Amino acid sequence: MKTKTFRFFSATLIMLSIVFIISCSDNNDDTTSATLYTRLGGIDAIAAVTDQFLANVAADSKINARFEATVANSSRLQLLRNNLIDQICAGAGGPCQYKGKTMLAAHTGMNITQDEFNALVGDLVAALDKFNVPEKEKNDLLAILGPMQSDIVGK
Repeated sequence: MKTKTFRFFSATLIMLSIVFIISCSDNNDDTTSATLYTRLGGIDAIAAVTDQFLANVAADSKINARFEATVANSSRLQLLRNNLIDQICAGAGGPCQYKGKTMLAAHTGMNITQDEFNALVGDLVAALDKFNVPEKEKNDLLAILGPMQSDIVGK
């Protein structure tokens, strides 16, 4: 059970990191040539959004039980945070390399519901909104993360 919780929490952190990057983006007028990573504000912005995302998840009664063991273990929590930041950074075209498990490998056997997935996405969007991430960047980030749903829900 701890492994399933850790896998779910890892995926959640990754998604939170992505949300954080989007919310901390600067208002670069040259959005056609700048990477999403740059438009989100780089690694510091991604880390800030990720931290807020994780705080949102921890406070979310719909899903926080899934993360209870991870939150209680500072090493596991830090690993999840780092993996989320790396996943968002890499997905947004930044210099990071995600070293975690695939979403399918991380979530197989967890039987995550669509409602749980939607709650997690909502927590990410709330983090992005807190940092005033523009709609375009938010949508671009969610478009990167969206395809992961099929490897997470119901596995």
